[in-house]
Amino acid sequence: MKHVTCMIIALSLCSTVQAQFPPQVGFPGCDAIAATDTRIVDWASGCVLERGWKDIADTSLGKVTAGTENDAVGEIGISLVCLGDGGSATLSFDYSIRNGEGPDFVVFENGFTHLDDMHIAFLELAFVEVSSDGMNFVRFPATSLVPADTQLSNDAFIDASLLHNLAGKYIKGYGTPFDLDELKDEPDLDVDHITHIRIIDVVGSIDPGFASHDSEGRIINDPYPTPFAVGGFDLQGLGVLHSNKPTLIDDIAVAGDIKIYPNPARTYLTIERNTATTADFYLRDVLGRIMEQGKWTTAITHLPMQQYPAGLYWLYVVDEQGQQQFKLQKL
Repeated sequence: MKHVTCMIIALSLCSTVQAQFPPQVGFPGCDAIAATDTRIVDWASGCVLERGWKDIADTSLGKVTAGTENDAVGEIGISLVCLGDGGSATLSFDYSIRNGEGPDFVVFENGFTHLDDMHIAFLELAFVEVSSDGMNFVRFPATSLVPADTQLSNDAFIDASLLHNLAGKYIKGYGTPFDLDELKDEPDLDVDHITHIRIIDVVGSIDPGFASHDSEGRIINDPYPTPFAVGGFDLQGLGVLHSNKPTLIDDIAVAGDIKIYPNPARTYLTIERNTATTADFYLRDVLGRIMEQGKWTTAITHLPMQQYPAGLYWLYVVDEQGQQQFKLQKL
C-alpha cells in the first residue's frame, strides 16, 4: 500500500538505461488491460495468504495486516490485500485457465502516476508463478532494468518501460497481462489447465541480504522500506481472459472431417481438413448476412476475423461430403 504521506517526488533514473518494454498507461505501446475490459471472463475465487513483513530488515515490526483473503477474490473494487515484504497470495479458480491467443490473465495493483510526469508511477512489484496441480509452480521470467545502485525510497517513481513480467507495473484500474505461451515448454506444467496462480511480493531492498532478483540475476529496486500495516504489493484481484469455463460454443468446432479453432477467435480462425480438395465457404452473422465467402483448396486454411465486430457467427463449409455448419464467436 502507498504511504499516505508519500511525497510527489520522482527519482531520476540513470540516463544510460534504455527502455525496452511497454510504457505506462496512456502512452503508445502500452499493453495494460483495464478492469472493465470485456475480454475478462472470470476472476479468482479463492485465496491462501502468507503475510510478509512490514520491513524484512526489521522483523520486530511484525507483519502487515491490511486486507483479507476475501479482498483478493472476485471482480476488483476498492478493497485489496497487502502482502508485505516477501509475502504471497496463492489464488485458485472455479475453472482452470488455458493458453489462448495473446495474454491469458491479468493482475491488478493500485499504483499511481506522478502528477507532473505520467510516464513514471509509484509502483510496488510482484513475481507471478503458475501451477497446474497446486503443488509445483513455475515463475514467469521477470526483468527489471531499474538501476540498483541507489535505493528507491518509499516516495519514488518508476518508468514502467523498464519492467517486464512483473505484476504491479501499471496504475490502479489497469492490470499487467501474462501470456502462458511463454511457459508452454516447461516440464510438469500444463498451460491449458492452470489451476493456481501465486503472487509473490518483490522485496525492493537493494541490500544483497534481502534483495529480490529478476530472471537474469539483477537486483529489483522498488520503493523500500514501506514499514506499515499496508506495506508491500497491494493485490486487488486477478482477471482471467482464457478460461476453461463451459460456454455455449465448442472451443474446437468439429464436424465431419473439419476442425475449426480457436473458438472464440480474435484475429483469425484455423480450419483443418483431412484433404486439400476444393471447398466453398460462407461466413454469416446472426442476421444471416454473408460477411465473407470463397473457396479453400488447401488442407489447412486461416480465415481473418479481426475486421468483424464481436459476436456470434455461422460458418458454412460445402465440399464433396456435403454441407457442414459451425457456430463461432468473435471476441
